[in-house]
Amino acid sequence: MKAILNHLFENKTFTREQSRDILTRIAQGEFNNSQMAAFMTAYCMRSITVDELEGFRDAMLVLCRPVELETNDLIDLCGTGGDGKDTFNISTLASFVVAGAGYQVAKHGNYGVSSGCGSSNVMEFLGYQFTNESDKLKRAIDKANICFLHAPLFHPAMKTVAPIRKELGVKTFFNMLGPLVNPAKPKNQMVGVFSLELARVYAYLYQKSDVKYTILNALDGYDEVSLTGDFKTFSADGEQINSIETLGFEKLDPIQIAGGSTVKESAEIFLSVLSNESSAAQANVVLVNAALAIKTIKSEQSFADSFYEAEESLLSGNALKSFKTLVSSN
Repeated sequence: MKAILNHLFENKTFTREQSRDILTRIAQGEFNNSQMAAFMTAYCMRSITVDELEGFRDAMLVLCRPVELETNDLIDLCGTGGDGKDTFNISTLASFVVAGAGYQVAKHGNYGVSSGCGSSNVMEFLGYQFTNESDKLKRAIDKANICFLHAPLFHPAMKTVAPIRKELGVKTFFNMLGPLVNPAKPKNQMVGVFSLELARVYAYLYQKSDVKYTILNALDGYDEVSLTGDFKTFSADGEQINSIETLGFEKLDPIQIAGGSTVKESAEIFLSVLSNESSAAQANVVLVNAALAIKTIKSEQSFADSFYEAEESLLSGNALKSFKTLVSSN
């Protein structure tokens, strides 16, 4: 680790192979907590390169516990987190809306690190029991159109560094990896990232894959469509600025999409959205993100038609039904 840290202190970058080796050694417990904390801290004082992100991703996927869901039509809605905005669980809610609309979702999630309540926190609080057993996850997909993949059950490296990430309480390069290492390897992905620079790195990686993708970055720093301002998307069709007014929405105040100060409060917001008892602002933010996920799958479809599908899923109770079916299936 001394040599690795000195490499960082000299502002040098790592090759794809070096990055893969570093993460493999972290996952295998070769370094102590102090060494890993020093590495994660020093590393995040500069920008990640494409080669490094690719190498870290390679190592995570080689080491991960595989899951076979016997379907080729999966989508994941996953953000990097680390935007420091403390919103409610927008992408997780949008995942249930997409599932309620009839699409199969493999939601990759984890406990919150730089935010108070990650997707795993709220799902656990609401009664979901995490599993990495393929038959249970497949049954969830069949019954609820969605399964939940709690990252530490599939990735040794994430389990190894979890206590350190919690103690640090800030985003690390593991935030950047989350959307890239879904063990179900979905063929469709909607990814929210916390910076425009990282969005472009992601776009470069996805261009080399066979995944249908939409990468989101709000111009005011959210890793999702927040409706607090305009946002950029990256897809096979290129890079585009999207105006919320053009999409038919008024600009929101950030306080309107704030998360709860506790997991309990976050869970209450979560259930209020699914039960059609939330504010219009909360519902609209979820629906826009769900609509963009649907449009990722059906790229030829208009945003308006995709939004209609999402809205129908929420208003009809199908999104809530998908959630209840998932929680009761384990």
